[in-house]
Amino acid sequence: MWYVPGILALCLLIIVIKRRLTAKEFEQEVTELFALPDGLTNQAFSYTQLVDLPGPVQAYFRHVLKDGEPYINYVRLKHNGQFKTGLNKKWVDIKGEQYFTVKKPGFIWKGTTTLFTARDMYISDKGRLVVSLFSLYNIVNAKGKKFNQGELLRWLAESVWFPTNLLPSEHLRWQPVDTQTAKLLFTYKGLSLSYIVSFRNGEIIQFETTRYMGDEKLETWIGKLGAYQKINGIIVPTKIEAIWRLAKGDFSYAKFNVLRIDYNLPKKF
Repeated sequence: MWYVPGILALCLLIIVIKRRLTAKEFEQEVTELFALPDGLTNQAFSYTQLVDLPGPVQAYFRHVLKDGEPYINYVRLKHNGQFKTGLNKKWVDIKGEQYFTVKKPGFIWKGTTTLFTARDMYISDKGRLVVSLFSLYNIVNAKGKKFNQGELLRWLAESVWFPTNLLPSEHLRWQPVDTQTAKLLFTYKGLSLSYIVSFRNGEIIQFETTRYMGDEKLETWIGKLGAYQKINGIIVPTKIEAIWRLAKGDFSYAKFNVLRIDYNLPKKF
């Protein structure tokens, strides 16, 4: 049994090296994201942009943005919360950090639990999900057209954290539905996305769309938002919940609490 301590030491060394390599890979992905040409804008928001928008959309922008607010080009944030990996799984604590480019759609998110590390991303117009067990080896490495759509949908909904991105543009438009609801339409690189967006008291409280659940069929996906606060002069939600609406009922799988948001600092924490 004299060799047991040596084997344990070797295993520990392998774990340390692998985790450092995983962390390095994430750093490289963040660097790649921020290195892409982004078509930066010096544009500022004006209430005159709201004239032809649906009523609840106008009320939202008047509530969350001040006249003259500069457009946001880059975003980084940190959060904590809870996450479920499956329908019958228990909630686990999670902490995460996320980075966005705005003019050119892109993001990368890393979520860490005691069991796994997940990286969700949309970089260079490609979506990808990587899940590493104990940060050691990949148990999921998913990509393709369905993930391109799903990750771009995530980026679009999470624009509530940088709401100048939800203003009308060459890719984005709003359509009226009723006094509390509007339809958000987004076209990019051959993808046509849409959300039914619900408002209350000038705040977005829900996004609803159809989205691929993993690599399977399309299902109804809902994002619920709340606990709005003023951060860096902009009013944004600090709580978000992600839900699949399935035939057997609603499946909530993510509840995040935003801890920090920085704008126009294109570098890793």
